[in-house]
Amino acid sequence: MQHRKLASGRPSGTDGSDYSYRMVVDSRYQLVAKGKKRLSRHFIIEAVLLLIGAVFAYLPGTDADSPNTVAYTSVIVSVVSLIIANIGRTRSRSGLLRFYAVVSSIAMLLLIASLAKHHLLLKAIQDSKLWRTGKFDVNDLSALQTGLLLYTVALSVLKLCTIKAIVSLLLNMAPPKKTS
Repeated sequence: MQHRKLASGRPSGTDGSDYSYRMVVDSRYQLVAKGKKRLSRHFIIEAVLLLIGAVFAYLPGTDADSPNTVAYTSVIVSVVSLIIANIGRTRSRSGLLRFYAVVSSIAMLLLIASLAKHHLLLKAIQDSKLWRTGKFDVNDLSALQTGLLLYTVALSVLKLCTIKAIVSLLLNMAPPKKTS
């Protein structure tokens, strides 16, 4: 009976003064765990935005006959690099995260440029006469171009936040420098 009462409280064989010998988790490991969780959320949002980008690439642009192969290719490259980045995140591989940061940034820029060219986004923003000539239907194109503009802004902001999260994670994953 006495032994059961001891088991519910302090472990037997200690008087509580051994706290200085117990292990403490370094704060950078906690920061790495938080960074990985934040990066996981960024990856989920980026996957959704890539799905929206694939829809934009599928929509007919000014040349209805020609598919937007640059946009398709950049979406595929972005998805593959996102899978590689997720492997790097879960296994703490800094090289894979660096690879993702470079490749996905280039693919994102190509996707945005291709979609903007394919849907005449830059020309419509720069030349407001296109809206008045009747060559384009304002009701149809303005919603698509506005959506595309919002999409590009959202993708760019997300990419910048993701790169910032990766840099922060890589700095916390690096071993501490020895002071001599």
